[in-house]
Amino acid sequence: MATNIAALNTVYNHFMTTYAPEGTNSKYDTHKKSELRGVYSSIVKMNKDAPLFLLDTSPKTQEFAVSLKEGARSLKNVISSVTPEDNGDLLSQKTVSSSDESIVTASYIGDTNADAEAPSLDIEVKNLAQGQTNVGNFLPEEEMGLEPGSYSFDVNSRDTDYEFQFNIGEGDTNRTIQEKLARLITKSNIGIQASTISDGNGNMALKLVSDDSGLRDGADLQFRITDDKTSKTQGTVDYFGLSNVDTRPTNSNFILNGEERSTQSNTFTVDKTFEITLNGVSEEGKTTQVGLKTDVESLTDNISYLIEGYNSFINKAAAYLDSQPYSGRLVREMNSISSLYGKGLSDIGLNINEDGTIELDKDALSSTARSEDALQKFESIKSFTGTVLDKINKVALNPMDYTQKTIVAYKNPGHNFASPYVTSNYSGMMFSSYC
Repeated sequence: MATNIAALNTVYNHFMTTYAPEGTNSKYDTHKKSELRGVYSSIVKMNKDAPLFLLDTSPKTQEFAVSLKEGARSLKNVISSVTPEDNGDLLSQKTVSSSDESIVTASYIGDTNADAEAPSLDIEVKNLAQGQTNVGNFLPEEEMGLEPGSYSFDVNSRDTDYEFQFNIGEGDTNRTIQEKLARLITKSNIGIQASTISDGNGNMALKLVSDDSGLRDGADLQFRITDDKTSKTQGTVDYFGLSNVDTRPTNSNFILNGEERSTQSNTFTVDKTFEITLNGVSEEGKTTQVGLKTDVESLTDNISYLIEGYNSFINKAAAYLDSQPYSGRLVREMNSISSLYGKGLSDIGLNINEDGTIELDKDALSSTARSEDALQKFESIKSFTGTVLDKINKVALNPMDYTQKTIVAYKNPGHNFASPYVTSNYSGMMFSSYC
C-alpha cells in the first residue's frame, strides 16, 4: 500500500501544534548511538514479562498518552539543563547573569571543572540579525486571474534550486491556490515558512519568511523565486508577487568588550564559554554586562528551574484526573517520591503542597546555600532529583502504563518472546485515524 504523504504530514503537524512544547528544539533531544541502544534495551527488558492487553483508543486517551510522554521528556530536559555534561553532578550547572535580559541573555557552556574564572562581557547591540520576508500581492480572495493549467516556479534557497509544480483548475480562486502554495512551500522543508495574510478587505497575499537569518559572504538574499526558466507555464511569480522582498536579511552588529563584531545569527558562542542570544537593540552608548553568578546564586537558580519543571509535570498529569483515572496513580507515585524526601526538602526551603506540587522559599534556600554544611543539606534535593529522573525515564518509555486498558493474558515467565514495540502503541494510535 502506497504511503499517504499528506496523511503523514497531517499527523506530524497535529503532533507539533497540539502536543509538542514550545521551544521543542533542544540539544538534550539529541543522543549518541550508545544512548539509543540503551533505550532500546530498556524497552525490551520492560516488556519481556509484561502482560498482553487491549487499549482504550479514544481520542482523549491518545491525547493523554502523547501529552504524558512529552511532559516527561520536558522534565528530563530540565534536569539535564541543570546538570553539567562534563561531570554529571546534579544541580551544579553554572548560571549566567545579564544586566538587561531584554537586550542579551546568556548561558554557560564552558568546563564546570575549570579553575579559571570566566571573563565578564560588555555588549552593546547595534542591530539584530534578521531573515528575509517576501510579501506577495494582495488579491481578491474569491477571484482568479490566471487560466486553468499546469504552472511552476523555481526557488533558490540555501544554495539549492527547487522547482514547484501545481495545477490551477476550474473553480479555483486566489484563496485556494495561495493556501495550496503556502502548504506546498512550508512542507517542502527548504528553509522557508509560507502562510497567507489578509488585509481585512477581502484580499489575501502570500507571506514567505526564511528560517535562517543573516547573510553569507557575497549573498544579498536568503532565497530567490523566479519562473523565467521554469518547465511549466510561467506567470505565477508576477501574479502572486512571490518575489516581492518586504524585509531584506541582515547580520547582527554589536560591540563586544570594545570590539565591533557581526554574526549571521542572533545566537552565538564566545570563547567556548558563553552562548549569547541577542534579544534587542541597546540604547546609544549603553552596554549590557554578562558574567557568571556565584555558586550560591547558580545553585538557587538551578533548583528554582527544577521545581518549575517538576510542578509543570505534576499539573499536566493532574489535568487528566477526571477523564483518565490512571493518571491519579502517576500523581500518587510522584507524591510518594516527594514525601520520601519531604523532611530534607523542607529543611532547605522546599515545601510540599497538598496537590503534590512543591513551593519554593527562596529566602530559606539562599540561607541554606550560605551555611557551612550546605553541601550536606543539599544532598536531599540531589537524591530527590535522581529518583524523579529514574521515574520519568520509565514514564517516557511507556506512557501506556497510565492509560485505561484491559489485560488479556499474562506471559509465561521464562518462556516468552520480547515485544519491544508495545510501548509505542501511543504512536500507532496517532496514525490509526489517518492511514
